[in-house]
Amino acid sequence: MIEVGIIGKTNVGKSTFFTSATMIEVQMENRPFVTIEPNVGVGYVRTKCPHSELKVNCSPSNSICIDGERFIPVRLIDVPGLIPGAHEGRGLGNRFLDELRRADVLIHVVDASGSSDEEGRPVPPGTYDPVEEVKFVRTEVNQWFFSIVSKDWQKFSRTADVSGKDEVDSLLSKLSGISVSRSELVRALRDTKLSGTKLSQWSEQDLMTFSTTLREISMPTIIAANKSDLPESKRNIERLKSNYQHVIPVSAQSELALRKASKSGLVKYVPGDSDFKVLGKLSPKQEEALRYIKERVMKEHGSTGVQQSLNEAVFGALRMIVVYPVEDEKKFTNKDGNVLPDALLMPEGSNPRDLAAQVHSELAKGFLYAIDARRKVKVGEDYKLKDGDIIKIVSTTSRT
Repeated sequence: MIEVGIIGKTNVGKSTFFTSATMIEVQMENRPFVTIEPNVGVGYVRTKCPHSELKVNCSPSNSICIDGERFIPVRLIDVPGLIPGAHEGRGLGNRFLDELRRADVLIHVVDASGSSDEEGRPVPPGTYDPVEEVKFVRTEVNQWFFSIVSKDWQKFSRTADVSGKDEVDSLLSKLSGISVSRSELVRALRDTKLSGTKLSQWSEQDLMTFSTTLREISMPTIIAANKSDLPESKRNIERLKSNYQHVIPVSAQSELALRKASKSGLVKYVPGDSDFKVLGKLSPKQEEALRYIKERVMKEHGSTGVQQSLNEAVFGALRMIVVYPVEDEKKFTNKDGNVLPDALLMPEGSNPRDLAAQVHSELAKGFLYAIDARRKVKVGEDYKLKDGDIIKIVSTTSRT
C-alpha cells in the first residue's frame, strides 16, 4: 500500500487534515504539540470507475465505489509537528521524522493564513510568511534525510570502494531502511553528476546535494495550503504557487464538517466533490456553517482540497496510474465472478509483467502475455500500461 506522510510545523491543522481524510478521531486543539505520537490511518485516492463506461455493475474488493467514483486505499502517517532544529532532536524531532522512513510521498500541511509562528504559537493572521514555513520544514526533512545517508559514511564508502560492488548496490544496501528504489538511486546519481565517482571521494557538499536530490526523488512533497478560506490566505496561496509545484488550497476544517454531516445523514457529500446536497433538517448554526463552506470554500476553490491533496500526492507527485486486473477479459471478472474487483496503483511506465508481480509473484515468473480487455487484443511485456487499463494476465503459473 502506498504510504503518505503528513508533515508540517506544529499547530497548522495537520490533525484536522488527517481526521478529515480518515475519519479517525485524534486530539485537536489550537496550541503547539497536541500530537506527540504519530497517527496512522487509511485514506483514499479517487478515480473514475470504469463500470459506467462498460455498462456493468462493479463489485470492488480492495477498494470502494461511490456514485461511479473508485476510492483506492493509501496509508496515512500524521507526524507530530516540527519546529526549527527538529532534525537535531529539538521537540523530539528525530523521533518524529523517523516515522517517515517508509513514506513514498509527503503532504506538507501549511498555514496559508500566516496565523501561527514558526514555533506553532497563534499570531494575528497574515503576520507569518507561509513561504518561510515551507523553507524551514523542508530544511528539517532534508537534514534528517542527510543524517541517514551520511551516517558512518567514511567507513561505508571505503568498504564499498574496495569491495568492487556496483555503487548502486552498495547504496541500496546502506539505505535499505528507507523507501528508496534502484531507479531512484540511479536518477539521483545522474542528476548530481556523481555517477562513476568513488564514494570515498565525495565531499560533504556532494553528500548533502546527493541526499537532498534523492529525498526529492524518492519522497516528493506536495503542499496542502490549509485555512484557504481565510482572507489572508488568497495572496499567500498565489505566492506559494509561484515558488513551489503541487500547491493545493485546502480547508481541512470544512472537509471534516462535511464528512461528519454526511455521516449523520444531514448532507449527501462524496469526498472530492465540488458541492453537497442538504438532506436533513439543519439547525440555524448548521445552516450558517454549511453556507460558509459553500460560499468561502466550494465556490472559491472548487472543493475543500483534502481529497485533491491525496490525489495530487499519488497521481501528481508519484505519477501513479490505476489498473484493473481481471481473469475473464470478456466479463471483466475474477475467478469468482466479481466484476472489476481490484483497482491497483502502479507507477507510470509499468508493463504487464510488473502488474503480474503485484497480483502474485508466481504469475510474473510464468508470464507469457497479457490481454487488453477493453480492446480485446494481446499485448506483450513491452506494452506500457495506461491509467484505467483492464488487463488479463496469461501465465504458465496459475495464481495460488
